[in-house]
Amino acid sequence: MDEKQNLTEKRKTEHIDIALNKEVQSRNVTTGFERYSFKHNALPEINFRDIDLSTAFMKKGRRTPFLISSMTGGTERAYQINRRLAMAAEKMGWAMGLGSMRAAVENEGVAYTFNIRKYAPTVPIIANLGAVQFNYGYGTKECLRAVEIAEADALVLHLNSMQEAFQPEGDTNFSELLPKIEEVAASLPVPVGVKEVGMGIDGETAKKLREAGIQFLDVAGAGGTSWIQVEKYRSKNKMREQAAEAFQQWGLSTADALIEVRKETAFENIIASGGMKNGVDAAKALVLGADVVGFGRSLLPAAADQDEVAIISKLEQIEFELRAAMFGIGAGTISDLKATNRLLKIEN
Repeated sequence: MDEKQNLTEKRKTEHIDIALNKEVQSRNVTTGFERYSFKHNALPEINFRDIDLSTAFMKKGRRTPFLISSMTGGTERAYQINRRLAMAAEKMGWAMGLGSMRAAVENEGVAYTFNIRKYAPTVPIIANLGAVQFNYGYGTKECLRAVEIAEADALVLHLNSMQEAFQPEGDTNFSELLPKIEEVAASLPVPVGVKEVGMGIDGETAKKLREAGIQFLDVAGAGGTSWIQVEKYRSKNKMREQAAEAFQQWGLSTADALIEVRKETAFENIIASGGMKNGVDAAKALVLGADVVGFGRSLLPAAADQDEVAIISKLEQIEFELRAAMFGIGAGTISDLKATNRLLKIEN
């Protein structure tokens, strides 16, 4: 294993440990969902047992509107996490995103850590690469390889400019990426999407991506994990550690990003992720314009330290919370929920 591969594996291990053990939640910025509240319906006129969570994602029917968000890969520990998550996703009918696959594209020896299709044969799996790598030699060939390794149904290109700026070994040339994103979107045989990693995507940017041929979008807003803070814990540079404190309020909240993207674009598949805590947050996100809701770091402790049974229990709780919220407003289906007028903005 060469020095570059060693550094990549070390970084991914550090990311898992920091996400599990350090305070990396965005401070002084929230998801925005606390600004909304459901108006209770005392006479829902539906049977709780008949509530239907089925929906469509990328033109295919799905049992639930949920996604296990992109988190990890590239090490044996990461493989065990992905394996447990995949087994839980298959059991519960959740889609699954993978962490950045650059390590697998560049090192065949870690490709297995992303190949979890045998554990999740029926659910959508989303491969993942950093869009910035198009300025460092990547193109359609590497994207196809990532899809092949994961046996994926789609590819998401992540935008993580602020993380790269604070990362000691960060790739920070984000110039003229849009034409390269457009080229890949036109070339791949699977849908290509774009996601942020916790700072949000605004409506104007989403519109440009839609015009470039991107087929789905994950707003991945602020209010959850801040990758600026994650990289702060990795940094050996005192100046950058101190500078990270100035960015405690950086990012567009998940709710605001979702509202902007839905208003400004005609995406058929919008994913809301970033600090999602429970099924009530998910219900609010679906009303505000999401088609799918992603959960990430809230699932990591069970995936890292327990087994798929513990993860399944967490997924069951989230699904119950969504059903209960739907019951509380009299929405029997996801379509009914998205059409409700019972989500009220709380006035200060």
